Amino acid sequence: MESVLDQLSSKLRSNMMPWHSGRYLGHMNTETLMPAMLGYFAGMLYNGNNIAYEGAPATSELEEEIGVDFCHLMGYDENIGWGHLTPDGSTANYEAVWYMRNLKSIPFAVKKTMPKLVEGMDDWALSNMSIDQIMDLLDKVPDQLDDIKACSARNDDTIAPHLGKLLVPETKHYSWLKAADILGIGLNNIETIEVDGTFRMNIDKLKQKIDQLIANKTPILGVVSVVGSTEEGAVDNVNQVVALKNEYAKAGINFYYHIDSAYGGYVRSIFLDEDYNFIAFDKLHNAYKENGVFLSNDVDWPSRDVYEAYKAMNCADSITVDPHKMGYIPYKAGGIVIRDKRMRNTISYFANYCFQKNTQIPDLLGAFVLEGSKSGAAAASVWACHRILDLNVKGYGKIIGASIEGAHNLYNKLKSQKQYDIDGTTVEIHTLCKPDFNMVDYVFNIKGNTDLNVMNSLTSAIYKSSSYYTTPYTNDLIVSHTEFDYDDYKDSPVELIERVGMTKSEWDSIHKVTLIRSCVVNPNLNNKEVFEYYSEQFDKAITHKLREALKEIKQTM
Repeated sequence: MESVLDQLSSKLRSNMMPWHSGRYLGHMNTETLMPAMLGYFAGMLYNGNNIAYEGAPATSELEEEIGVDFCHLMGYDENIGWGHLTPDGSTANYEAVWYMRNLKSIPFAVKKTMPKLVEGMDDWALSNMSIDQIMDLLDKVPDQLDDIKACSARNDDTIAPHLGKLLVPETKHYSWLKAADILGIGLNNIETIEVDGTFRMNIDKLKQKIDQLIANKTPILGVVSVVGSTEEGAVDNVNQVVALKNEYAKAGINFYYHIDSAYGGYVRSIFLDEDYNFIAFDKLHNAYKENGVFLSNDVDWPSRDVYEAYKAMNCADSITVDPHKMGYIPYKAGGIVIRDKRMRNTISYFANYCFQKNTQIPDLLGAFVLEGSKSGAAAASVWACHRILDLNVKGYGKIIGASIEGAHNLYNKLKSQKQYDIDGTTVEIHTLCKPDFNMVDYVFNIKGNTDLNVMNSLTSAIYKSSSYYTTPYTNDLIVSHTEFDYDDYKDSPVELIERVGMTKSEWDSIHKVTLIRSCVVNPNLNNKEVFEYYSEQFDKAITHKLREALKEIKQTM
């Protein structure tokens, strides 16, 4: 065992990513918090399985408390809302589609089983009932719930294709495609909405699509906003989607609304006071100053639109939030929170050997989740962090603030740096856009170059020399990358393409741009001295990597 553990230690030290280091500017990964690790170790020793209360009484209760924490974080009433941990954000998104599908099919099931309850309503009216109306309808006949569910989409596979379209932004996570596949919605029923120049869902395009669907009498299953897109860290204008949703509701058009904030959900803590009230915009910076959220007074964050987006999140029907991202918790620890716990009844399953109906325990967690066996250690880890770091401006807000400040330090450095002079060749840096919180995307281009393929090759070469293609632990700079192509992003990258000095026709001929992607989740890069040190290391590494990349590119030009 000693020999094997020595080998294991060697492999881990040499080939795993150094999340703890300021030279790591790649994915949304970082060193985990000490209480998270200790909580995980403690819970792991008991190996609890939270799918059944009797398999893990203590950690099941911890997870129930975490659900209340999620309600506080997202502005839901803890007596009405409900949340739980999932293995990851993808599973949470699957659950959201599960809720959408089952809930929106309930009115049709009621029409089959108890038609008098929906008398006078045609299929269009049934497909446009709000979530609250559907829940109130079920409350009228609690004893018939099983009969109704037996005629819903969970049992009748002919209903799902008629529930309408799921509208998602171009910045969607790939899990939404998988969810539509797995849950029988069908990829053909996903409609992608274009994003604007800030890579947020274009509200005008969303309205156009909704109006088009209404005109064709096509129902809308649901709308998804992203708060913290995977590639850009963009925050959709949630408040504008909510306003649009309310506007259509007055006209009798209703849809399920979900927010995918797997990445950006914990950022909401920076807007909350000690009583979990959303801090007024004009008092926000005083709160940050009083609590030491930012070390510098020059941090220009948040913008008003980001603020309003976070403020409106409590209007969604459900929200994905991942502790193992901006919560600095070990994997696996995703999460979902729903506005109305009554929704759980439409997806519930009971098993006599582990969770029976009417069992007198704190919560029948296993009956209302997508997964099977689930880690009690994850619950212990998240719970411990939440008890030490409150989900508000005085707790997690400080860590989130440090990450945001570090990202803006990098963004401002790249904006002011502008270029590197490499042996007589000038290489320019162009950022994608100002980060909504801590994701910084950028490209490298030889000054005067108007060939998009050349720019993509140069940026790609920097990535390859700064990633897992090398030995990560000995690399002076580690980043991640992404590609925006026309199929996913349409013409959204055109502004960047034109800013680097290329024409739209050049974009039209290639329809793909490669970017370096740096997620600054390390909370130590807000410190001026620390950032300056790693900034120097960044310049040295980039200079060396550019010199080698230019040699290769010039040989092919």
